[in-house]
Amino acid sequence: MIDTHCHLYDPRFDEDIEETLSRARQAGMTGMLIAACDRETADRAERLAEVKGLSVAFGLHPHEASRSLVDKEWLEDIQARLLHCPAAAAVGEMGLDYHYMFSPPEVQRHVFRAQLELAVEVGLPVTIHSRAAEDEVLDILEKTGLPPAGAVLHAFTGPAAAAKRAVEMGVYIGVTGMITFRNAEDLRRTIATVPPERILLETDSPYLAPVPHRGKRNEPAFIIHVRDALADLLGVSAAEVQWMTTENARRVFTRLREMI
Repeated sequence: MIDTHCHLYDPRFDEDIEETLSRARQAGMTGMLIAACDRETADRAERLAEVKGLSVAFGLHPHEASRSLVDKEWLEDIQARLLHCPAAAAVGEMGLDYHYMFSPPEVQRHVFRAQLELAVEVGLPVTIHSRAAEDEVLDILEKTGLPPAGAVLHAFTGPAAAAKRAVEMGVYIGVTGMITFRNAEDLRRTIATVPPERILLETDSPYLAPVPHRGKRNEPAFIIHVRDALADLLGVSAAEVQWMTTENARRVFTRLREMI
């Protein structure tokens, strides 16, 4: 399996990163994409990816978009990392978050568009954060053009109409442990409408731990619970979900590296 979105550079993994990676391998993990959110996390993610044979996405998260107002070289920094880091496999985490609104909407939009244009330039797919902003994210994707290398709406929680529209545009849908939550019936109904060839598995570790680990630190090994819940939802075997989502991940993240 491939965890298409996690944050293993988070300090919560500092004390047991080796054990975390070992558990991931034992669970059947063959690849991971670590999504950076700014310069600081990019440094940590790059070091970890190089040492452990993982892959990394470089970008500026919508929560951090206001940093672009004082860091005038933020885009050049991301571009340089994407071009020179052997572990670089995607652009992101980027997007819009109108739930927390840590950065003004107009700044978020500017930063999002700039990274979409960069993804086209460097020929890499994008991993997109969208919260309470699905319609506008898709509007921007339509206006700027979907990056030819592909796009993923990571940790999707939007309505069925947004999922349908995204899939029709050729966007992949990231499924997390949220589909195991007791109060996530609407999300499960929405995911059930997504064509299997457009679904990716992810953990968003250390966030969104699935049942039976909800409330604890999430980690890539827990992806088996997402796999099993998705299998139940789609009415297929866990093995079929494992094969299908791995093939989907390899299709969109063509530069994803095998774990050491």
